[in-house]
Amino acid sequence: MKKSLWITLGVVLLLLGVFVWYKYFFVFGEGVKSGYLNYAMKKGYIFKTYEGKLIQEGFGKGKTGGITSYEFEFSVDDPEVFKQLETNSGKTFDLHYKEYNGALPWRGNTKFVVDKVVNMK
Repeated sequence: MKKSLWITLGVVLLLLGVFVWYKYFFVFGEGVKSGYLNYAMKKGYIFKTYEGKLIQEGFGKGKTGGITSYEFEFSVDDPEVFKQLETNSGKTFDLHYKEYNGALPWRGNTKFVVDKVVNMK
């Protein structure tokens, strides 16, 4: 009886660990987004995180005959990358990001975490 309880507890903990890893630490996707940096700020109640928004322009089906604007909201985990964004707001950036399945409060408010600036104009 005791042995089966320990085995069940071990399996439950293992499954819980796999779920937490998949939800918060598994990199679902990564890539580069380009656009104008709208803002970069540090905010939060308990965990002060770095957040930003990139405005991507392009043609789309949103409005007839017009240019549609796309927004990319992201978090930044590296203070040096944030400093570069903060001092160059309004410029065009190519940002490399990683997409996770869930957000952690100390990593940022979004699933998208920018880890480096590829290009800045």
